[in-house]
Amino acid sequence: MRIVPIIACCCVFGLLACEGEVGDAAMTGTPDTGTHESLLPDAAMPLSDAGTLSDSGTPTTGVDSGTDAGPSPVDAGDAGEHVDPNDDAAIDAGPPSDGGPIVSEGPAEVRFVGRVDRSDASSARFAWSGTGVVARFIGTSVAVDLGGGQEYTVLIDGVLRPKLVPANGDTLIADDLSADAHLIELYRRTEANQGESQFRGFTFANGGELLPPTLAPSRRIEVIGDSITCGYGNEGADETCPFTPQTENHYQTYAAIAARALDAELSTIAWSGRGMVCNYGDDANSCSMPLPSFYDRTLPDHGDSQWDFSASQPQAVIINLGTNDYSTDSDPSEGQFTGAYTDFLMHVRSKYPNALILCTCGPLLWGEELDMVRMFIENAVDATGDDNIDTFELEPQNAMDGLGRGWHPSITTHEHMADVLIEQLESRLGW
Repeated sequence: MRIVPIIACCCVFGLLACEGEVGDAAMTGTPDTGTHESLLPDAAMPLSDAGTLSDSGTPTTGVDSGTDAGPSPVDAGDAGEHVDPNDDAAIDAGPPSDGGPIVSEGPAEVRFVGRVDRSDASSARFAWSGTGVVARFIGTSVAVDLGGGQEYTVLIDGVLRPKLVPANGDTLIADDLSADAHLIELYRRTEANQGESQFRGFTFANGGELLPPTLAPSRRIEVIGDSITCGYGNEGADETCPFTPQTENHYQTYAAIAARALDAELSTIAWSGRGMVCNYGDDANSCSMPLPSFYDRTLPDHGDSQWDFSASQPQAVIINLGTNDYSTDSDPSEGQFTGAYTDFLMHVRSKYPNALILCTCGPLLWGEELDMVRMFIENAVDATGDDNIDTFELEPQNAMDGLGRGWHPSITTHEHMADVLIEQLESRLGW
C-alpha cells in the first residue's frame, strides 16, 4: 500500500522556497593555503609522542586501534556552549558513575566513531551516516583533509560550527582559537548512498600538534534503519520540495539526539529506501538487496568489506524497519516479512549476545497499515523466544510539527522520537 501525504487532511501551511534550509549556514571549505604540519593517520606506525617524525620526515600520528561508534563524550548542547577539553567535569568518558579517566594514556592519535575501514594507513574510509572522527589537539588553527564530497557536522570544544563542505586538499576549519588544548569532532551528515568519505588527516599551524584522544563512552547504541534514521530531508524547508543531500543531517536524528542525551556512543546502519524484505518502489527488483543485505559491511558498497563485530559491543540495538516494505504496491506477505524479520533478529543476536534489542516502526506509517506492521514485528520478536528482544511504539508524525522534504520527519519530530527512545533505554537499562 502506498503512503498518502498525511498533510492532506490537515491545515495548509504557507510554502517556503525550496532553497530554504532549516539548518545552519555552510562552511564551504576554502582550501587552507597556510603553512601546516600534516598529521596523517598511520595505522601501521603508532607513535608515542605527537609530532615525532616518521622515516620520511613527515610528522605522523597513529590511529586508535580500537573502534568507536557514535557521538563523542561531548554533548554540543546549545550552539555557543563551551566545553573545556581539559576539564574533567566538563568531558565525561562515560556515564557519571564511571569515574574513569577522560583522556587516553596512549599515543597522540585520532579516535574514529562508527564503522571505518582503516586498511589503507594513509586514508580512512567510511560511508554510514553519523560516522566520523574525534581528536584533541593544541594550537590556534586546525584544518582537515577530507575526500568524497560529503557534508559534516563540526564541533570544537562542544560548540557547533557551521556545517563543513570540504574542498579538495586541506580545508581550514578554524584559525582563531586560543593556544590551548581543544577537542574537535567531525560527523558525517549524509548517508551511504551519497558515496564514501576519506579522512586523510588534520593539520595544525604554528607548531600545533595532536594530543591523546578522549576515551569513548562506555554506553553504546546501534541503530538500524532507513531514510528516517538517516535524517532524510529533516532540514528541508518544505515537504513538497525535492530531496537534496544538503537537507540531510544525521546529527539531528532521533537516535543521535537520544545518544547524546544518554552519554552514549552511536553507530548507525541505515540507507534510504531500504526495507526488511522489500525496498521502496514497485519495479521488479524492489525486493532485492534490502537493508539486512548490507548489515555486515564496513563499507556498504563493498561486499568484501566485512565489519569486525567484536570491536564494538553495544548494550542496545534499535531496529526501525518496515516502512518501505509497506509503502508501495509490492508488499511482502506476512510470512515473508515475519520470517525475514525473525532471521535478521537472530543474526543480530549472534553478533551481540548480550544486547537489548528493541524493534519499532515509525513515524511515517499510520492506521491499519501501521497496526499490521506492528503485529508482524511482534510476531517476529515472539518467534525468537528471546526475552531480551522486545518492541516499542513510535506514534505517527504530526504535520503540526512540520515536515521535512519528501514528507519525512522534521527535526521537531525527531526530537519527539528521541524522547520516546530515551525513556525506553532509561527504564530498561537503568541509564
